[in-house]
Amino acid sequence: MNLKSVFRARKSAAVLGAVAGVAALSMAATAGAADATVGHRPSVQKPTVVLVHGAFADASSWNGVVKRLERDGYPVVAPANPLRGLASDADYIHSVLKSVKGPVVLAGHSYGGAVISQAATDGPNVKALVYIAAFAPDKGESALELSNKFPGSTLGPTLDSVSFPLSGGGTGTDLYIKADKFHDQFAADVPESITDLMAATQRPVAASALEEKATEAAWKTIPSWDLVTTEDKNIPPASQRFMADRAHAHTVEVNASHAVSVSQPGAVTRLIEQAATSTVR
Repeated sequence: MNLKSVFRARKSAAVLGAVAGVAALSMAATAGAADATVGHRPSVQKPTVVLVHGAFADASSWNGVVKRLERDGYPVVAPANPLRGLASDADYIHSVLKSVKGPVVLAGHSYGGAVISQAATDGPNVKALVYIAAFAPDKGESALELSNKFPGSTLGPTLDSVSFPLSGGGTGTDLYIKADKFHDQFAADVPESITDLMAATQRPVAASALEEKATEAAWKTIPSWDLVTTEDKNIPPASQRFMADRAHAHTVEVNASHAVSVSQPGAVTRLIEQAATSTVR
């Protein structure tokens, strides 16, 4: 190849390189514009779901529900319910609600239902209440009263009472479900390998908390959803239906034990998400 041919080849290569560079810059600019357009699309904020556990359980009882909600894009908070007294527990959960920015779907299991009914009062960010095998007392009612309103609860004989010191002096009474009774009483549809752990780590409830009368009933002003557990031995299904009907709740029934958030987290999640999509746009 002579020198003229070499120069001609080099010139052609340079031209091709310049064309390729311009094309790459054009593609990058187009992609950047597309990204900018996507970034500026308005996004719908999903509400934060606050999950309040009840007696004889702790926040880990919501683990299966938390996993599913977070997978679906919901922020979740599952605080520790003190289980010391209805008014004080509700005050604590109310303080948690105040720390959450944006709309909230508030769910409670068992005694946690009584707590959310009181905690949601004066909480403008709470858009929906979800009761999961839970108490929804009216003013002047206690959880104990509602559990005894209809026959079917076998909880009493399975309980152990343990004294504990009160901060102001005197003693209170904590209630536990006996370890050898826990599976059949609380979570008959959960494998015993799991309920053995649940029994060992259960959070006791102060007996006075179950006897304390509600002073608020947020379900009267906030839309509610209710999951009724038909194989429940703690809160009779008839009691659950009575409370759900009274609250005009959107109700679903499932064939499950009291520990439905553990045995059927999918059903619990679906009801919570139904409440979220129905009330938060």
